[in-house]
Amino acid sequence: MSTPSESGPTMQVIERLGREVRRRRQAAGLTVQGLADSAGLSRRMLTQIEQGTANPSLVTIDKIARALGVDFAALTAPPATEPLHVSEAVEVWSSPAGSRALLHVASARRGGPELWEWTLQPGDRYQAQPDPPGSEELILVSTGTLLLETEERLAALDAGASARLASDRPYAYAAPEGGEPAIFVRVVEAGDSRTR
Repeated sequence: MSTPSESGPTMQVIERLGREVRRRRQAAGLTVQGLADSAGLSRRMLTQIEQGTANPSLVTIDKIARALGVDFAALTAPPATEPLHVSEAVEVWSSPAGSRALLHVASARRGGPELWEWTLQPGDRYQAQPDPPGSEELILVSTGTLLLETEERLAALDAGASARLASDRPYAYAAPEGGEPAIFVRVVEAGDSRTR
């Protein structure tokens, strides 16, 4: 996933991400340079992420997760190992317009489903990069109208409408100007990042 340059992960996520990346890198016996090379990042960027001083895009976080052999949620959400886990939502992304994405809960199984709630303010847009091959999302709009864009199609989903999206290709979410915020729930099922 990727975000526009003026928006990105929240401070809470950035701090948790830095701690978790450092912990997992050290547990794997990797140097900063080794992980940076595997993720396709500069050593400086990875150092800043571990220190909590960088504001990485969601696609950058995803690259680091794949290089560590985990999924996005493993680096950004609190750990959940008990049979019944009651989760608190984590604001993962926000924009200057007031849009935001909350990760409510993720499966304890690697690559398992993630439950997200998004709010896009009127006129705001989120441009995503392709997820791993085979990834898909289930979307349910609860308020407003969500414009769901792919290279092949533009669909306007009103409150109560649902869709299935193959997210292993470029796509975008948008909320029309002049309307009410688009609020929607998405369940994300990651494909196999090993084939990427």
